[in-house]
Amino acid sequence: QIQLVQSGGGLVQAGGSLRLSCAASGRTVSPYTMGWIRQVLGKEREFVAAVSWTGATAYYEDSVKGRFTITRDNAEDTVYLQMNSLKPEDTAVYYCAADAHSGGITTLMRRYDYWGQGTQVTVSS
Repeated sequence: QIQLVQSGGGLVQAGGSLRLSCAASGRTVSPYTMGWIRQVLGKEREFVAAVSWTGATAYYEDSVKGRFTITRDNAEDTVYLQMNSLKPEDTAVYYCAADAHSGGITTLMRRYDYWGQGTQVTVSS
């Protein structure tokens, strides 16, 4: 069984930066696509970013392109989301997730088998 434990997040002013981390335990996630998804209370989850198992390919939702960067360290079984130039509309609970079956990057959240506990990111204006 894979456990994903998130850290980072918090409160930041608009224009600031935060880095989220997602560390896997129990079994390695190095062969799997990893993603970050966010959710505003009362709204549907939104796919933010994903990275292939090699780290060579990444996907970004349009609103975060050029501001967020997803990376991974397979030796440490950890995935990161560097968030720069944060905006109030980035405020949400952020989840990391692992897709153990698709083989490539997918934004279909039902394909993601393992999820972190979520971490709050709040951007003040």
